[in-house]
Amino acid sequence: MKNSKLFAPLSTLQWVDRDKLKPNDYNPNKVSKENLKLLVQSILANGWTLPIVVRPDMTIIDGFHRWTVAGQEPLFSALGGKVPIVIVEHAEQSQNIYGTVTHNRARGTHLLEPMKAIVKRLMQEGQSVAEIGKQLGMKPEEIFRLSDFSKEDFLSLMVKDTISHGKAEFFTNI
Repeated sequence: MKNSKLFAPLSTLQWVDRDKLKPNDYNPNKVSKENLKLLVQSILANGWTLPIVVRPDMTIIDGFHRWTVAGQEPLFSALGGKVPIVIVEHAEQSQNIYGTVTHNRARGTHLLEPMKAIVKRLMQEGQSVAEIGKQLGMKPEEIFRLSDFSKEDFLSLMVKDTISHGKAEFFTNI
């Protein structure tokens, strides 16, 4: 392989006791309680898809929030107290800091128009406001803002969901 450095971290993939890891002292990324709940929901729905990135001494470079929720129920029991890791070995401390920040910043942000299209598509497919809210970590007000429904049509959907617990119908604005 031409650049084995690119493949090196994945060759270290392993499941280890969560308690062996420790957070770094410089992570600038903060996540709200709502988004931590969403992270748990994502792991439960999709499985564990991203390993935690650590230094050889088990200090976390990326994945602090995954590590955090893995220490709480229901994930701790479900995972048997283990988390997946990959080890990245940097020559200098500054490279660890760069790694933390670039991992966080590279994930990007969600743009308004694509999120509107996603909410509209899910509603057209019959997903309820409650289910969209649960799966995407959104409150009904946020779904309303993204849905382009009139206030009356949206409230009608909310009432229908509450009464029937069924799937939402899609209304078109005429």
